[in-house]
Amino acid sequence: MFFGTWYGIYRILIVGVLAYVALIILLRVSGKRTLSKMNAFDLVVTVGIGSVLGIILLNKKVPLAEGITAYLVLIGMQYIVAWLSVRFHNVDQLVKSSPSLLFYRDHFIKERMKKERIAEMDVFQAVRDNGYASMQEVNMVILEADGGFSVIGKTHDPNRGVMKHVKGYPKERS
Repeated sequence: MFFGTWYGIYRILIVGVLAYVALIILLRVSGKRTLSKMNAFDLVVTVGIGSVLGIILLNKKVPLAEGITAYLVLIGMQYIVAWLSVRFHNVDQLVKSSPSLLFYRDHFIKERMKKERIAEMDVFQAVRDNGYASMQEVNMVILEADGGFSVIGKTHDPNRGVMKHVKGYPKERS
């Protein structure tokens, strides 16, 4: 229960170092986007890579070459999806969600919050996390495509170009 064999320890040390080196090389070759958290597919790749590393290290039945192949598949698919989404609007819409306006000019947008499954307390936390002490200081709160929040204070008035993909942002502002 506490100790198997020295072989198991040696295997983890050797395979762990080699798997780690292979992962670093693959991540450097594939670029920064591979470990970004821009959308759900990026998150799946990041979690998948961590899972593969754990399996390579602890499952004696999984050879290093198979683990590296799994890395290649995950990183390759993420690269292909990102490449396609940059070039084809339909693919981009399929794999990415749009940001959603949750709070605008002193009012919570309840329908959108309900649809996104966001409670007022979540919005309050995001506001506090961004250094605001009062909702009266906030112009808008946006749930971003990656699940994070953007909080824009009243001293900032974003232009339509930055806001054009945000669900619920008024087309014509009063």
